[in-house]
Amino acid sequence: MFANVPERKMHWTRWVLTVGWLLVIASLFYDPWTAALTVPDHLWSPLALTGECVPVQGVCVEEQPYSIGATLFWGAIVPAGIFILLVFGHELWRRICPLSFLSQIPRALGWQRQFKRVNEKTGKVRYELAKVQSESWLGRNYLYFQFAYLFIGLCGRILFFNADRLVLGGWLVFTIVFAIAIGYVYGGKSWCQFFCPMAPVQTVFSEPRGLFGSKAHLSESRITQSMCRTVTPEGTEQSACVACQSPCFDIDSERTYWDGLHRPDEAVMRYGYLGLMVGYFVYYYLYAGNWDYYFSGVWNRDPNQLAALWSPGLYLQGQAIAIPKLVAVPLVLGSFTVAGYLLGRAAERGVKAYSRSQHKHWSNDLIQHRIFVVVTFIAFNFFFIFAARPLILLTPTGFQTLYDILLVFLSTLWLVKSWRRSPELYSRENLSNRFRKQLEKLNLDIAQYVEGRSLDDLNANEVYLLAKVLPDFTREKRHEAYKGVVREALEEGYVNTSNSLQVLAQMRRELDISDDEHRDVLEELGIEDPALLDPNRQRTLENQIRLTGYQKSLERLMRLRQQPGLTRRIGSEEDTVILRSLRREYSITPQEEDWIQSSLSPAASNVQKAEGLLTRLREWVECDRALHHPALQQHPAVLQVLQETVQRKQELIAYALLDTLTTLQDQPDAIALAQSFQQLAPAIAARSITQKRWQSKLAPAMVQVLTAGDLSPSETAPTLQETVDYLEFLLPHYNPLVQASALYLIAQLNPDRGRAIAQTLPLASPSALLQETAEQVKTLPANAPLSAFPSLEKLVYLFNSDFFHGIHTDTLMALGDRAEVRTYAAGDVITEAGDTCRELLMLIEGDATIRYQSADQVRVEQFHPGQMLDELEVLTHSDVENTITAESDKTRILAVPVDTFDELLERDPDFARQVLELESRQLQRLVRV
Repeated sequence: MFANVPERKMHWTRWVLTVGWLLVIASLFYDPWTAALTVPDHLWSPLALTGECVPVQGVCVEEQPYSIGATLFWGAIVPAGIFILLVFGHELWRRICPLSFLSQIPRALGWQRQFKRVNEKTGKVRYELAKVQSESWLGRNYLYFQFAYLFIGLCGRILFFNADRLVLGGWLVFTIVFAIAIGYVYGGKSWCQFFCPMAPVQTVFSEPRGLFGSKAHLSESRITQSMCRTVTPEGTEQSACVACQSPCFDIDSERTYWDGLHRPDEAVMRYGYLGLMVGYFVYYYLYAGNWDYYFSGVWNRDPNQLAALWSPGLYLQGQAIAIPKLVAVPLVLGSFTVAGYLLGRAAERGVKAYSRSQHKHWSNDLIQHRIFVVVTFIAFNFFFIFAARPLILLTPTGFQTLYDILLVFLSTLWLVKSWRRSPELYSRENLSNRFRKQLEKLNLDIAQYVEGRSLDDLNANEVYLLAKVLPDFTREKRHEAYKGVVREALEEGYVNTSNSLQVLAQMRRELDISDDEHRDVLEELGIEDPALLDPNRQRTLENQIRLTGYQKSLERLMRLRQQPGLTRRIGSEEDTVILRSLRREYSITPQEEDWIQSSLSPAASNVQKAEGLLTRLREWVECDRALHHPALQQHPAVLQVLQETVQRKQELIAYALLDTLTTLQDQPDAIALAQSFQQLAPAIAARSITQKRWQSKLAPAMVQVLTAGDLSPSETAPTLQETVDYLEFLLPHYNPLVQASALYLIAQLNPDRGRAIAQTLPLASPSALLQETAEQVKTLPANAPLSAFPSLEKLVYLFNSDFFHGIHTDTLMALGDRAEVRTYAAGDVITEAGDTCRELLMLIEGDATIRYQSADQVRVEQFHPGQMLDELEVLTHSDVENTITAESDKTRILAVPVDTFDELLERDPDFARQVLELESRQLQRLVRV
């Protein structure tokens, strides 16, 4: 709601509020005027003293006219902040908070602590803005620190500065100076993120979102909620984020909420805050012995506050308890805080136990979230039973009633809205929004399906449903859209290579994307942009926003200087000073500077990308050459698995390279790159260029270069060591079958090396197949045949068969787990006519014959390894009509149970389509015969 209010308006609003707040603070030190409003005989002031006795521990408090600065601060300003947080969310509060505004003074003046960094190679000096490191003590414990600060502040209110204006003023001035000092010591909103005692209150009342808060994860703007922003002289807004915290509360509060849902400090803060708040208000009764002391507001003007520090701090049943107030306050508030935490944890255990006993199947995330929501609802309404109440009681009864109804109504709306949220719903909305953007890029005709609405008007379920019914949304376009989603999610750090399979699981189910397709997408993205999968490059949404802000600033500087190109060309001394300032402001490292410079010069960047792709292609061409070593020809079945994998990798790199060349066209660099491509891999270049999409995109001169020359250049024979090295190169592949096949061939060529690798691989690999293969390599004698590796053997033959070739890895693994190898002697009957077909049979070794019995003749057909023997009977669930007999002394059959086959047909639509195509061709062949 308030996230889209222009920054200039909010800037002036902050100035007005800050000046007003500073005037209130100044009035605490000097205010000779407002005390007149509280004299008993004032004609119209509702703050006039009534002279009624308000007993404290049985003695009436002697009241004198007082200045109203403290009354306004505690009775109006503080409650207004809580109201804003729950109703409008942090995106309003953080943009108008005077203390946050004041903490940015050092940044506005350019006075911030920096670290000097010297490049050891070049000697170049740069300065880096100081930030709180996530692994530091403060970075790990800031919530505890802020909660402790809040606890001390509430104890201080009761003990020192509720009523004493000078002490309150001193405390506020100290806090302002502290905030400004933090603004100097650390960059960004470090005061708000790591130090401010109000931060736990903001977290409790504005997460996952305020009642009228915006959904940052669905926003089309890169500047969301209360994130740091600045206004250029041209009047446009751009990010000023320096990534001081990740995930950042100011960018997306709901993301931060779900990310920290199960952190121990979150539970301490939320449950502890409820207990602390209850203890704070209850203490007034425990101290005075009645509620009049609080609701009359006498505590806000008690002339004896400091004098009572060593007086009894508790008064129960008309009896003072001899515990000094200085001790009683932290004792009571601490006890209530601990009790609140313990009760919250007990509620968690109780709800989880109820869920298990009643078979509700509520997730721990949902239970935790809803308990937090209820805690916030209770805390808000309990707070407003007391907060501002001394002032509200001075208003007419009708206004008091409307005030209470409004608070309950708004908090109930917030409860209902927040109750429905869940991490799954957030993730679904987030991913559907990314998917929506990809659909828009495809320019699909959706008008007849959405009845006049646009894609932006559709909710998450409707977007996925639309994708399923659109006839133009082909399998290729679905792959392209999903690839775009994964790319964006990786760029923002929403997923990484290790968790993307799990995080995107729901989306893959909606779009019918298999795990193998997901891995293919990761492989393609890794080829197109290796840095995208680089584990050493920190990718977070906050970092991306920081780098984007720096890039926008550079682009603006170039426009002003009319010097397009690399930032290094900006040569004036003034520009150099500006660039240094920008680098400091956005904490830009030399490596990040290089990334951004390359993006500012697309042509140079694409040439570098093409050169990188050629380097990677050369590596895979060499790997392909190494697989042609004569010693590997003795293992053709396993070798075929690796050769197809390597060829697939080469094709992907070739496609990425051709895509890059289309952006360069007739440029000299492009022709030279095309020539290098053709010389390196002429067959791949010629085969790729035959596709229509490349011929229409590439310049004719480039097409001619790519198709010229010898398609089979001479190659030097690989050495045995080269072959072993490249087999090791394949070991990290994501496909377990490729990993196990590579290890098997290493053991065949160099048994000692195979055993050495096998000693370490099971500890690092999650693949059961690779672990089993490694264990067998360690225990079996050297050069053991493939049949000694039963799991690997079954998968290799399934992979190489026409019937199962190209199916998803998960499906192949499931088949291998349930399949069984059987051995027959020559003349043995494998199946006999009339038998019930219970298994799908594949010949993997030896020979077999099948006798087709017709009315007038018997036809015999010979079968060879790799062929299926009874697929038609399996598909139709009919009896076997023909007899199959083993012809070799050792005939081996791989048997797959029919139930397993049927289950996989239902689970894997791609496999079902493949089987249908194969059997259609088989039927056509039989009809012709």
